[in-house]
Amino acid sequence: MTKKANPHVGSTFENWLDEQGIREEVTAAAIKEVLAEQLAAEMTKKGITKARMAEMMETSRAQIDRLLDPTNNSATLETLMRAAKVLGRQLRLELV
Repeated sequence: MTKKANPHVGSTFENWLDEQGIREEVTAAAIKEVLAEQLAAEMTKKGITKARMAEMMETSRAQIDRLLDPTNNSATLETLMRAAKVLGRQLRLELV
C-alpha cells in the first residue's frame, strides 16, 4: 500500500497565503489588530477613556471607535500617529 505524499509538507503558511493571493490583506489585518490592541492597552494603562481620547485628539468618539476596531482598516497613518502622540508614544514604520 503506497502512501500519497502530502503536497503541503515543507511549505509555509506564508507560501499558502501567497498561493491564495491574500498575503497582503492578511498581513494588513494583523497589523491593524495589533495596533488597535496596543492603543487600547495604552489607554487603559493611562486611564484614558474613549471620550477623553477623542477630546485629546480633537476628533469624535466614533472616530476613536473605528480606530480601536481591529476589523476596521480605514485608519490613516496621520490618525495613528496622532493617537500615538496623544498617548506619549511614537508610531514607527519601516520598509523591509
